[in-house]
Amino acid sequence: MHALVTGAGGFLGLYIVEQLVARGDRVRAFVRRPSPALEALGVEIVVGDIRDAEAVSRACQKTDVVFHTAAIAGIWGPWQRYYQTNTVGTSYVIDACRRQNVGRLVFTSSPSVTFDGSDQCGVDETADYPTHWLAHYPHSKAMAEQEVLAAHDERGLLTCSLRPHLIWGPRDGHLVPRLIARARAGRLRRVGNGENLIDMIYVDNAAAAHLAAADALMPGSPVGGRAYFLSQGEPVNCWQWIDELLALAKLPPVRRSIPLRAGYALGGALEIAYSLARIDREPPMTRFLATQLGRHHWFNIDRARADFGYAPKISTAEGMQRLKQAMGSAS
Repeated sequence: MHALVTGAGGFLGLYIVEQLVARGDRVRAFVRRPSPALEALGVEIVVGDIRDAEAVSRACQKTDVVFHTAAIAGIWGPWQRYYQTNTVGTSYVIDACRRQNVGRLVFTSSPSVTFDGSDQCGVDETADYPTHWLAHYPHSKAMAEQEVLAAHDERGLLTCSLRPHLIWGPRDGHLVPRLIARARAGRLRRVGNGENLIDMIYVDNAAAAHLAAADALMPGSPVGGRAYFLSQGEPVNCWQWIDELLALAKLPPVRRSIPLRAGYALGGALEIAYSLARIDREPPMTRFLATQLGRHHWFNIDRARADFGYAPKISTAEGMQRLKQAMGSAS
């Protein structure tokens, strides 16, 4: 299989590349800048911007499948920043796949495309998209996902969308480092009563799910035109897990807390203040962040299990041990 991975230098993208290379597939990596890690793997590297339609089209030449992981994540910033990369960039990928006769497209989405700020307990893929949004990232990703699924054509481009939740593991440059940085700065507060359950997924499992979905994405397969939640399959207490992550960095557990309603109100006030002052950096709290930290959000992954045999091979306990070793070797 000749595969293109967009965002190949990112956290998930690099793991997908590694797993493709390990099983003998030919890989082309589409990245914004050269990466020593990708060069060491011996893959073909194409430097370009996902917002450049012609660059995307050239990258898609002579490929069988595209894994589209490139995106801008975050909870703050101007709409156009997210829209141009996450939504328009995905449109360019779809168009390029059609122009270059690519057979399969696997899109990396997010469970937040169904999140409206309320509790999500055992939610499955029948959940609707919200009618209002608390952040630009999930909104822009939802628009992109809908376009990807609508592009599915049994006689042409086959598509599917995967929604891995809270990807973590060694080499993570986003989730765990941000938690640790907030804790060290004394800015981490427990939001809500500390009893909310959440789903997450170890990065190796998330990457393996992408390969499995691509392999199953054939004409007549139930995978075509569908979205899938992905997780470890075992919800954890949000704040107990955060405390365990902090312990790996030899930091104390979170002691201070704020009620969810107060956190939500504070986030709304800070959003207004930052907007009026045109401050681009992320506020310490937003409505989206407050609800993500204080609400239940865990998902039913039966569809992924049934349609392409997804099963998390790396347990949460083993993943935490691997992360501990990686953090120890880096310090």
